[in-house]
Amino acid sequence: MGRLLVAEFRKTLTTKSWWGLMIPAVVLAFGFALGWGAFANEVGDVLTSSQTQTIARALGIETGNLPMGLLAIAHGINIGLTFPVIFGVFALAGEYSKKTITTTFLTAPNRVSVLTAKMITYIVWGAIYGIVLAAVSSLGILITVDGSRLPTGGQWIGVLGASMLAGVLATLFGIGVGAMWNSVVGSVVTLVIYLLIIENVLVLLFYGLWRIDWLGAVLPNGTMNGIVGAIGAQAFGASGVKVPGLDKETQWTLQYVAGAPGAVSWWASALVFLAWTAVFFAGGWAANQRRDIT
Repeated sequence: MGRLLVAEFRKTLTTKSWWGLMIPAVVLAFGFALGWGAFANEVGDVLTSSQTQTIARALGIETGNLPMGLLAIAHGINIGLTFPVIFGVFALAGEYSKKTITTTFLTAPNRVSVLTAKMITYIVWGAIYGIVLAAVSSLGILITVDGSRLPTGGQWIGVLGASMLAGVLATLFGIGVGAMWNSVVGSVVTLVIYLLIIENVLVLLFYGLWRIDWLGAVLPNGTMNGIVGAIGAQAFGASGVKVPGLDKETQWTLQYVAGAPGAVSWWASALVFLAWTAVFFAGGWAANQRRDIT
């Protein structure tokens, strides 16, 4: 197993995919965190102005020191998580497309050991992606969000841990999809369209037309985003704006601003996305036990 792990790390480090995907992930994560941080900070200025405070008190709403940084940081991390998903696709589908899978399987004791080594290797890479995304997103909000509205030390550690967990699961999810489809191009194109467009449209459409607010809590992209996004949503609801009898529309809006519409909690999102990951990973594992090599 040790030699297989060394071989898998060499495969990833000697190709361009790891840094070719890391660069746009960093750029987009930083840009989204920067933009959402500036927007969230402006909203915080409006909500904490003397005029708004007076109106809020008259309505029975208490505004405190709003954690606007937590609302913004998830957007940077979540857009960046698309890239570890794509990176995971290359684990098996990439080897089939390059015809290197034959050598990999024939020089290993069995296919189970190969897939196990790949899983361990890409868990490490997923954690690295999570750390990098959390770091650049944090830099983005540090530049645009006032110091009093930044996460506390404990919240920052929580975001880092959630980002690493999301990165690991995102990478394994990509491995499963790529292994089942056995096509890099097909898997990547479908995943990008689904993650960035289709599911977001579905969540907005179902909420806008039928007020179905739980869809983001059960679909893959929503649950992946909710691992980090729900931390911001929960912190905002707990220590930011407190409205007696908070209605569902306000709650859903706060979740959407935090990048996790429909999410109940970070751990619930993690469990549901783990289930999606397990389904695709197990399917890919089973498919590769039977698939012929040439």
